[in-house]
Amino acid sequence: MSGESGRIYIALGANLPHPSYGPPRQTLEAALGELGRRGVGLVRLSPWYRTAPIPASDQPWFMNAVAEVATDLPAERLLAEMHAVEADFGRVRSVPNAARLIDLDLIDFKGKTSVGGDGRPVLPHPRLEGRAFVVRPLADLAPHWRHPVTGASIQALVAALPPDQIIERV
Repeated sequence: MSGESGRIYIALGANLPHPSYGPPRQTLEAALGELGRRGVGLVRLSPWYRTAPIPASDQPWFMNAVAEVATDLPAERLLAEMHAVEADFGRVRSVPNAARLIDLDLIDFKGKTSVGGDGRPVLPHPRLEGRAFVVRPLADLAPHWRHPVTGASIQALVAALPPDQIIERV
């Protein structure tokens, strides 16, 4: 079980301006507001980070953060609401690593684990390790967090990040 058991973490990212909400950070802040209207309340938000696209490309840089949220929704319903917000904000899933208006990922749901399937999310998020744009903001927000499967501390995950990932605190 994670060192932050009972807490829910969502990663936020975007690198394209939204026609209605503006720059990526404003879009992501609007998405948090929309989640709030859907029963997903913001508890705390990490600092914002600018991050280079992975893999390296000529795309615009991303704005990223991690939010701790509170909800009575089960993990499956929370993920469905997150996907609905993405769709409402114009997210189109095309090729992996494409530029995007919005990206919301369920990172950890109360320290629970799940292999996914039948509408269930994979928990914790299967690609959180090795992603500076998730691990660094999560470390700011939850310095005692531990990976629910491996038990690795967030500090160990930060130390193991690939050196070629460019991330700047805003």
